Amino acid sequence: MAGWNAENLAGSTGPGAITLVEGSSFCISLSNGDILPHHPHGVFYRDTRILSRWCLAVNGEPLEPLGAWTPSPFQGTYLGRAAGDAGRADSTMTVERKRIVGAGIIEYITIHNYFREPIRCEVTLSVDADFADLFEVKDGRFHRHWEKLRLHERDEVRIEAVWQDVRKGVTVHAPGCTVDTEGVSYQMLIPAYGEWSVRLVVVPSVEEDNAEDITRLLHPTPDSPSPQELRKKAWVETVSVLSIGNQSVEKTILRSRDDIGALRIVDPQRPDRMVVAAGAPWFMALFGRDSLLASFMVLPVDASLALGTLQTLAERQGSVVDPRTEEQPGKILHEVRFGVNMGVALAGKSAYYGTVDATPLFVTLLGEVARWGVAAEDVAMLLPHADRALDWIREYGDRDGDGFVEYERLNQQGLVNQGWKDSWDGINFADGRTAEPPIALCEVQGYVYTAYLARAWIAYEAGDLALATELRDCAHRLKRQFNEEFWLPERGYFAVALDRDKRPVDACASNMGHCLWSGIVAEDKARQVVDRLMSPEMFSGWGVRTLASDMRAYNPVSYHNGSVWPHDNALIVAGLMRYGFVKEAQQLASALMEAAEYTDNRLPELFCGFSRSDYLSPLPYPTACSPQAWSSATPVMLLRSLLRYEADVSEGSLWMDPALPESWGTLHSTNANIGGARLKLDVSGTQVAVEGLPEGMVLRKGTRPSLGDLLKGTGGMP
Repeated sequence: MAGWNAENLAGSTGPGAITLVEGSSFCISLSNGDILPHHPHGVFYRDTRILSRWCLAVNGEPLEPLGAWTPSPFQGTYLGRAAGDAGRADSTMTVERKRIVGAGIIEYITIHNYFREPIRCEVTLSVDADFADLFEVKDGRFHRHWEKLRLHERDEVRIEAVWQDVRKGVTVHAPGCTVDTEGVSYQMLIPAYGEWSVRLVVVPSVEEDNAEDITRLLHPTPDSPSPQELRKKAWVETVSVLSIGNQSVEKTILRSRDDIGALRIVDPQRPDRMVVAAGAPWFMALFGRDSLLASFMVLPVDASLALGTLQTLAERQGSVVDPRTEEQPGKILHEVRFGVNMGVALAGKSAYYGTVDATPLFVTLLGEVARWGVAAEDVAMLLPHADRALDWIREYGDRDGDGFVEYERLNQQGLVNQGWKDSWDGINFADGRTAEPPIALCEVQGYVYTAYLARAWIAYEAGDLALATELRDCAHRLKRQFNEEFWLPERGYFAVALDRDKRPVDACASNMGHCLWSGIVAEDKARQVVDRLMSPEMFSGWGVRTLASDMRAYNPVSYHNGSVWPHDNALIVAGLMRYGFVKEAQQLASALMEAAEYTDNRLPELFCGFSRSDYLSPLPYPTACSPQAWSSATPVMLLRSLLRYEADVSEGSLWMDPALPESWGTLHSTNANIGGARLKLDVSGTQVAVEGLPEGMVLRKGTRPSLGDLLKGTGGMP
């Protein structure tokens, strides 16, 4: 597979495409519900496309779409109009398709006749499965040719396929149908003002470990909830119940909650351990950076996601040097696929390690879960992995010993850029030239800074003052050096990176907002950074752009050079609040929530960077993932930041100092989990009331001290 470049980004799914997701299964279709093989459409199960064609026709004609919506992440409703009869101005038949995705799909088709006479019609459903790998579909490059066999039996079509020693299969159950070589069909007479309906089920051939879900699809118990509904119910019962005065904001937060729940996946070898996938449709897998950041952002809602992510990544932490996969001892992986064909995955294996930031973020998240009260024994089990991650930072990350962590891919098939802006042209100079590796990104130095402090604090809490002092001093040296070498005094902002010749890459980019979040920015430089982030060149009116509009590489319809990413902005809001820029944080958070109103209260992976003054709504980026973990976590992170809602369970403190925008109104929350207790929260303006705190824990009004502040020679530190 070629390196990550413009030629192998995902193709467009078509205008109005609908994505449904449930765990690692997902479905992409047109707005009328049809699935077409020449688009990156399909029903996917364990990274395999088990349905590549699923096209409904009434009397030989496809449906004219009228509307489509998703009542939940795993449910879709598609309403269309059947072709009209000759001589009539309007069709008198509508077709409703209700689809549920899980271990396969269930589809309910209902045709309504609004005419005064019965109507005879034929319904056909063309069906095919190519068993293409997810990467093949995404890239539009098909490497394998399956030997397929179609078996037609009463009420069902079964498609079986073999490639080398791999076998796949899928079965379509269609009661009462006529089967032919194209699919299934029905002939019926629909009564005047009546309707006709059918229930279809599509299931893959599966291993025994998932047979129960397939059985429930085929033979549901009357009035019993589906596996998807049970999973959603269990998730909702574990997280906070929230109401907020602004109904649109509340709707966005609730949509965020449901999407995070749907994006949870499990390692088949550890079905009891939940992690969050990066996003639908193409990244329904564990991604180091994405999963670590997303679980950090929603940690106050569900700490188990963060713990599961840390444990799963720890088990796959690098142990050898492998240039093909870019694995190195102590390194945290970029992505792992549980069901993908290894021949077409990145680096040709199930796990790929080409990321520079997942390793320090691993340590940072471990420090955060410790502060939020995750069991001490769980933290202790992960500490050796954190120490190996710090070893990687020093021995492999800082490859030339200059004090900064940098990256350069180890083979020609790996990712060219290995930070979160990982498109091939994502890191460039103000004049548009692309930076040459090795590249030291500004935000990565911030992540390393927080990693040192997180591990130092855990050591201090355990009484290991020598290690705590050593790591604290590492963090302080890095902060001092960073502010000296990345700062551009003539421009008033930080360089996005240092290139191979240690030259500052002088483009004005959003990455420096992450440096505010991490706390690596010196206090005397924060005001200038904030002014630049909120300038017209950076702030579009909907969010902060990835690249300023006065940079030569700026393109508002690019992936990383001028677009607006919600998660990027959520971290910037957190950074603004950290340095006391409350007004700017409120402005940015409000803009994001207003943008969500135009996408059915679901923030996409990214949207275009056009100015709000030029276009009345945020314009969608054509191939953005939705739902996507970072973006789904964004509303929660915005609330967390604006409430200054943070905990330090070992110190017996819950910190809050709310600064919600006035337009958001009051907030009421129940079932908030902290230290094993369930809290009730009420926020009105700057006033806070909390009920249910565990014994020994108190509410403190103010901002939780940063680890840097806590370790400044106080509390017994040398």
